[in-house]
Amino acid sequence: MERVAVVTADLSHHAAGVSMSRLCKSFGEKVALADVTLAIEPGTFLVLLGPSGSGKTTLLRCLAGIERPTSGVIAIDGRDVVGPRAFVPPEKRHLAMVFQDYALWPHLTVRRNVAFPLTSSARTKGDRTARVDDLLERVGIGHLADRFPNQLSGGEQQRVALARALAADVGLILFDEPLSNLDADRREQLRIEIATLTRAAGATAVYITHDQSEAFALADRVGVLNHGRLVQIDTPEAIYRRPADAFVARFTGVAGEFPVALLHECGPDRYEVALPFAPDERIEAVAFERFQPGDAMSLFVRAAGVSLLCANDPKGVHGRILDVAFNGRGYDHVVSVGQGATLSKIFSPTRFERGRAVKVCFDASSSFVMDPTRGM
Repeated sequence: MERVAVVTADLSHHAAGVSMSRLCKSFGEKVALADVTLAIEPGTFLVLLGPSGSGKTTLLRCLAGIERPTSGVIAIDGRDVVGPRAFVPPEKRHLAMVFQDYALWPHLTVRRNVAFPLTSSARTKGDRTARVDDLLERVGIGHLADRFPNQLSGGEQQRVALARALAADVGLILFDEPLSNLDADRREQLRIEIATLTRAAGATAVYITHDQSEAFALADRVGVLNHGRLVQIDTPEAIYRRPADAFVARFTGVAGEFPVALLHECGPDRYEVALPFAPDERIEAVAFERFQPGDAMSLFVRAAGVSLLCANDPKGVHGRILDVAFNGRGYDHVVSVGQGATLSKIFSPTRFERGRAVKVCFDASSSFVMDPTRGM
């Protein structure tokens, strides 16, 4: 991967707003970005979420100046950095970037890597030293200041990269899947540090990931990309509760998806439907578009909207436990509900053993009736 230098001079010391208008990028016949338009308010932590090939990395590289868009406009802090008559190079965009592969100078110590963005600053030598020492302590690697990158673990190297980005005192920090090379426990710890330190610095952040739980944990706003298009941008709560289409629903996590038959409308944005494996049961679900009898439609169910009851309970759909796993606070279950249909990651504080018959109840607010082909 090409590397963009962290800005070292003439820095803005406030959060930068970002706007993109009709941004497009093609690589030959392949369209990587298609008419992406968005605005990021200063101080926002925006996470761009999508699968491999969705365009999120290309969008970040265009914002950084590593890639030149085919067309469109990008403005940072009110100044066009990409446009019909403008292309500002990376080192003059007043931003810093934290890379997936750390991008540390191998011949420099930890201290000198973090100090690098300050070499041309107006700070005194004493101020620069104090700044670096403070950042190293804040990211928990003050005791490693005189080591070289090859003497550090992956998590320690990523902390150096984070401290270096914060040292730049810029208004915009970009994160290129910085946690993807770390194991689970280090990922969680560093995620918290990225969120708290970036917000404490007052910077705007744009962070890309393919991990829905990581996106929801970090973001003020989440932008979901699919085939180069920005298909939804909103708060994590809004995207979870009102996905724009079937792609967004699937990518942000569903416990199960089943074809259903429409029975009738039962309230504003609510339909009653019948499941093929339980035609006598009535399931109420949220709908974000209008349907008519005979329309292709499926029920998408969030794991948080499913509860397990004893088999003799009068409510719910019959099911049978296929698998159970302890997760530290309770149990995640895989449940067969008939005709090969299953629900996964169904939580219960009580363990239901494999093979046990149960009843399954669906919460209407976490069950969506959607056209299964939308967003494909």
